[in-house]
Amino acid sequence: MEYRYIGKTGLRVSPICMGTMTFGTQCDKKEAFAIMDKAYDHGVNFYDTAELYPVPPDAKLAGITEEWVGEWMKTKERDSIILATKVAGAASGWFIPPIRHGMTAIDRFHIERAIEGSLKRLKTDYIDLYQMHWPDNIVPIEESLEAFDRLVKAGKVRYIGTSNDTAYGTSKALMTSQYKELARFESIQNNFSMLNRRFLDELSTLCEKEQVSLLPYSPLAGGVLSGKYNQGLKPEDAKGRFATYLKSPNQRQRLMAQRFMNVKTLASTQKYLKIAADAGLHPVTLATAWSKQFDFVASTIIGATHSEQLDASLAAMNLTLSDEILSACDKVHEEILYPMG
Repeated sequence: MEYRYIGKTGLRVSPICMGTMTFGTQCDKKEAFAIMDKAYDHGVNFYDTAELYPVPPDAKLAGITEEWVGEWMKTKERDSIILATKVAGAASGWFIPPIRHGMTAIDRFHIERAIEGSLKRLKTDYIDLYQMHWPDNIVPIEESLEAFDRLVKAGKVRYIGTSNDTAYGTSKALMTSQYKELARFESIQNNFSMLNRRFLDELSTLCEKEQVSLLPYSPLAGGVLSGKYNQGLKPEDAKGRFATYLKSPNQRQRLMAQRFMNVKTLASTQKYLKIAADAGLHPVTLATAWSKQFDFVASTIIGATHSEQLDASLAAMNLTLSDEILSACDKVHEEILYPMG
């Protein structure tokens, strides 16, 4: 098994990370345990969750994913698992979390409340990687980092990371940590896939120069790269999360679905499906392997609703794509630039 370090930390993680956001809505506890057991048995030591999970976010279900992960971890040796979770981002942004009465912020109060809740639900006394789920554009980053730093000094958190962040936000946070001698963001968890290469524009250089690791989520672009929406059906008639979102009364969900599933993304996916077929690879294996084949990536986060779905993703664990396959994938992007916008 190849292990990679996250940032400048002592965290050695498998190149595949098991994401858990579907646990509680798209799969029940029994299946969630089967998924985590299968990943563990195949050498996955890195598990990612969040206080807000499962998705779609729901006030009645928020936190249940952490509870299930905590129950499952009791069946394993705690030191054999690298556990990551997240504090919900600011309600002042694009989304109001259905927790703490929709008043969340990345300030001392909410960070301390969030970590205590997560530790209790996860049934552990420490978190290996504690992440900001998305940035707070109101609370100064100095206050946020000071609060995170206190958690590190208290031994409740080993290291911290950010998510859904920009090059400006990440670089400002790193500089603030340096000059105020605070714990720094060692990782960034952003959307990254063959359909969404925006990370390569600026953030990849920042990660390489500052030794911050990317933990890509949605390597299948929300399942689009599996090819399940390229079956000749109308998008809204297909089976999958975005097919459901297209019919949702929630405008945010509809817009998200349209971003991931549109004429350009489906056309690109059709080309990637051919590349996978020609290489004798499952399209999920191709997409997952592509996302982890960058020096700035520590571990690619995968998801599943059934344990059987893991097979194709786990097949990418020790797979290195050839230069010919990578070039073919790059050519698709050149022909259809930024299909997700």
